[in-house]
Amino acid sequence: MVMKCVAYQNGVSIGDVTIEDISDVLKREHTFVWLGLHEANAALLAKIQEEFGLHDLAIEDACAAHQRPKIEEYGESLFMVLHTAHLVEDQVEFGETHIFLGPRFLVTVRHGASRSHSKVRERCEAMPEQLAKGPGFALYSIMDFIVDNYVPVIDGLQERFDVLESAIFEYRPSRQTIEGLYELKRELLQLESAINPVIDICNELMRFHGGVISKDVGVYFRDIADHIKRIDQAIHGMREMLVAAMQVHLTFETVRQNEVVKGLAGWGAILAIPTMVFSWYGMNFRHMPELDWEYSYPVVIGGVALCSLLLYLRLKRAGWL
Repeated sequence: MVMKCVAYQNGVSIGDVTIEDISDVLKREHTFVWLGLHEANAALLAKIQEEFGLHDLAIEDACAAHQRPKIEEYGESLFMVLHTAHLVEDQVEFGETHIFLGPRFLVTVRHGASRSHSKVRERCEAMPEQLAKGPGFALYSIMDFIVDNYVPVIDGLQERFDVLESAIFEYRPSRQTIEGLYELKRELLQLESAINPVIDICNELMRFHGGVISKDVGVYFRDIADHIKRIDQAIHGMREMLVAAMQVHLTFETVRQNEVVKGLAGWGAILAIPTMVFSWYGMNFRHMPELDWEYSYPVVIGGVALCSLLLYLRLKRAGWL
């Protein structure tokens, strides 16, 4: 559950730290601790709370992996929840990252579908002058990493939409196509609900909490907010195309049904001619002079066939058959 726990002094790593030694390390000047957890249980979070002095409500939220994206202030520390998204076999899987931020520490707790922060840590360690600004820069790096992972998800959803759109125009409408469109719309709504609160979180980090995030770090969150806005625009555009595709799909289905109804009506009209004639001769009247004529049978059959053929040609020309 403990992925990595490292102490940094003036932006340079001074080595791994055990959970029990965190409180002692935090007493050093210009030092902060970056702790990464994955699927942490209540017992481990209780130890983390004791070492960092975290609030009970924040720890309670971190134990549950079903929180909405948010930012909350507890004294000198902040608690944030961000939703993560990844493509797994063309399906979007969502997870959560819970973040505790203080003047001297950064704690991340990953739940569900989420990528490791090891590359983020390596990139930050390669920039000691930036990491020397404190845990606020590490927070920016993690948030930027989470937001960057939204882009492949959007690209994957766009590819799925292109396939469904081609199926609508190239093939006949099907139940699988409309189900795929609704599933895609549901995932877009989930993704939209995950990213929209991030803009408010970034705005709050830029304007407030100066005791935790320095001013020169606060401006970095503006870049994340701009990135989120671009992603949000892409989602809105895809949702509008989805609505249009659903309408086109239903229109094509209506047209196809109309063609079927027209065909059935045309054949019904053709069959009405022999039905009328044969029912006429099935009434068993006693006096029907034409029954005694030797040519009556071929004349009736020929007349029925001719009238049926003329009606067929007329309906064929009108596009009903």
